[in-house]
Amino acid sequence: MKRTLPPLNGLRAFEAAARHMSFTDAADELSVTQAAISHQVRGLEQRLGLKLFVRRNRSLLLSEAGQAYLPAVRAAFDQLNEATEKLLQKDRGGHLTVTTTSSFAVKWLVPRLGGFQRANPEIDVRVSTGTGLVDFSREDVDIGIRYGRGHWPSLTAERLMSEDIMPVCAPSLVKGPNGLKKPADLKRFTLLHIGPFPDDWQIWLTAAGVKGVDSTRGTSFDFSLAAYQAAMDGLGVALGRHALVAPDLKAGRLVVPFDFKMSSDAAYYLVYPPEAIRRRKIKAFRDWIVSLSEVQQEQPQQPRAA
Repeated sequence: MKRTLPPLNGLRAFEAAARHMSFTDAADELSVTQAAISHQVRGLEQRLGLKLFVRRNRSLLLSEAGQAYLPAVRAAFDQLNEATEKLLQKDRGGHLTVTTTSSFAVKWLVPRLGGFQRANPEIDVRVSTGTGLVDFSREDVDIGIRYGRGHWPSLTAERLMSEDIMPVCAPSLVKGPNGLKKPADLKRFTLLHIGPFPDDWQIWLTAAGVKGVDSTRGTSFDFSLAAYQAAMDGLGVALGRHALVAPDLKAGRLVVPFDFKMSSDAAYYLVYPPEAIRRRKIKAFRDWIVSLSEVQQEQPQQPRAA
């Protein structure tokens, strides 16, 4: 049903003037001139075809129509104000849903998330994992972290951190006379492949100038976490992305057997609809993770195995 509502400015002017019983005080409250209040009220009266005030030389009274109209107008503004306060309170806090890959969530985001929660206790973070594209207009997701080249149409993409790619393995594989000493030794070890990056080994071997190693052989895994766990268990050698393997390198569960690292042309990006940054909880998360990633980029990488 089509609504026939009077102008909002006229209603605001009427409600304020009726509350103060003064056009001057209403003008001060609404930061307009007295003439503007008078004009807006007169326009409302013309729209309604009724007089809302009885104007006298030095006083202002509500007409019978004004007395009947004011309670509903005031209740509508009170309800609108309450709804706005609730909406703003919800936006300052409440739930914030972040989507990222399971590997990045487990290896990078979750270990650092406590810092964000301590700084923003009113925000409850929900981490949703997956690799598919997200429709922010349809899905209950606020912000995403994705690995790629920064091309996501209609979305803001902020580069968080680039990646070095390097072989990683269990410390036991580099020990002893038959251990992994140089890239050519890879032909004696199982290559661990990660499903989303099927060509990584071929690209790395070519970039490192290694010949005689069949890049297609080995064991494959659907996701990075499984491949890195297999490497930690001594099953073979995986190609690690620094952001994901850094905790295991620091703990000594993995080592880097060679000096050569290959820079990836892809990176981790923070992605969100351009208008979303106006929401306080999203901006809070964005500022936190961007600052954190800048510090991360400045930290030295793990040295290779001795």
